[in-house]
Amino acid sequence: MQAIILAAGKGTRFEPLSLTKPKPLFSVFGESILEHNLKQLKGLVKEVIIIVNYKRELIEKLIGKEFEGIKITYIFQKDLDGTGGGIKLAESLIKDKFLLLNGDDFYFKEDVEQALKRFPCVLVEENKNPSNFGVIIEEEGFVRSIIEKPENPLSNLVNTGLYFLPKSILNKEIQKSERGEYEFTDFIKSFIKNNRLYSVKAKNWFPASYPWDIFNALDFFFSKKKKSLKIKKEKNVIIKDKLIVGQGTLIKSGAYIEGPAYIGNNCIIGPNCFIRANTIIGNNCKIGQAVEIKNSIIGNNVNINHLSYIGDSIIGDNCNLGAGTIIANLKHNGETIETMVNEKMIDTKRNKFGTIVGDNSKTGIGTLIYPGRKIWPGKNTLPGEKIKEDLK
Repeated sequence: MQAIILAAGKGTRFEPLSLTKPKPLFSVFGESILEHNLKQLKGLVKEVIIIVNYKRELIEKLIGKEFEGIKITYIFQKDLDGTGGGIKLAESLIKDKFLLLNGDDFYFKEDVEQALKRFPCVLVEENKNPSNFGVIIEEEGFVRSIIEKPENPLSNLVNTGLYFLPKSILNKEIQKSERGEYEFTDFIKSFIKNNRLYSVKAKNWFPASYPWDIFNALDFFFSKKKKSLKIKKEKNVIIKDKLIVGQGTLIKSGAYIEGPAYIGNNCIIGPNCFIRANTIIGNNCKIGQAVEIKNSIIGNNVNINHLSYIGDSIIGDNCNLGAGTIIANLKHNGETIETMVNEKMIDTKRNKFGTIVGDNSKTGIGTLIYPGRKIWPGKNTLPGEKIKEDLK
């Protein structure tokens, strides 16, 4: 069995994090999205063909030519002409039936196994915001049509981007869409005119269209993790709920960890800090005195210095947040928080959302970051600076 993973795109909606690494390499709990998905395929496929382009060298360096017993083959999509164009490049390597999945969504083995029992099929999910996805119209368990991001969806069933299909589906010629790309769903639309396509409902699928989408997956991920039994800590440390800690990490006196929380290897936490629920801290981090972190993802090699507050935010790798850095994450008028994506202001549909700080950035002491504002990689703020617009 073969699988194809789409990992060629630039991930512009994931900026500023995707400016320094491809979106499939975004890490949670010390593991990238791409590594997570490959592990879900272990024992189910013998070869994975990864379609690459943007910063391909980072993907190939991390994954290599073999991953936990799975042969890895790379295809370079020179022209980023859509998902249909990328998959067409792999046609000569496909033997017969194949799995297809996105490289930047979280899939799980249980759902992949169910999909392999229904040939051919597409994995679908009931979603609260179907207009953000391709909407599936089904009848008696078979797909009748797919409507891309409709304003008034006729169904709450959406396409997860995972398929189990015959090679022959690629025999049909398709045309470029209005946005100038070959869409893989056009192959599907052509196929279902004369063939049955099962719809298999996913139990767990977490798309990562935008960085803040990752927050939706944290409760589930934490529920699957086992807490650490041995933790290196000083006196007067309070740990509530689940805590996962890596090797070489020290939790200093006065730290209060609400949990569930994850702390990577070789970190120094505290003294007298407050780590709140659904916080993920990477490797080699230093969290200073009187720092509070809540529902946030902190990258590797990050220093967050004393008297700082980080809420509902994502901090990239190799960042230094100066003392007294405050991230505002709530509008007092109760409105949801908007942020700029591809030169358009969009609604995150989140009441609480702080910031996204790109890799290798630094904030001066007393920096204040407004809700939904972002800092691009390698940027520095001045002491006492207020970030009211994205800092690029």
